[in-house]
Amino acid sequence: MKYSFVRFIIVGIVNTVVGLSVMYLLLHLLGQSYWIATFVGNSIGAFVSFILNRNFTFKSKDSVSKSAIRFIVVILGCYFISYEIGRSFVEWILNKNEFFSPFFKTDISVLIGTCLYTLLNYFGQKLFVFSKKDTVIFSTDSK
Repeated sequence: MKYSFVRFIIVGIVNTVVGLSVMYLLLHLLGQSYWIATFVGNSIGAFVSFILNRNFTFKSKDSVSKSAIRFIVVILGCYFISYEIGRSFVEWILNKNEFFSPFFKTDISVLIGTCLYTLLNYFGQKLFVFSKKDTVIFSTDSK
């Protein structure tokens, strides 16, 4: 588990490229809304993330169904928190500045949400989804 964050970042690069590509495709080529584009792109990226993190990053032995349910809870929580903060932050900072186009504001919102999502998601997956059950945090053993 020593290199789990490095492996997580490698997997994150792969699923971020996939997810952001879908988001921007939906936003700019298909004219979908911010919420639809980020939700669909994030869902596809999350599927890639689950498979790769389960097998490569955390090498989980838990049942797929059990870890999938926890994964979905973490992913949805991270999604709504991160992308709402990203959207709200950009709206708050850039709303009164007419120099920036709505196109630019949406793109910056997506990028901020993605960065925050990555951090929250790592800790959620490491501590909740793919945690080792035999890991001892506190020990009363005096050895």
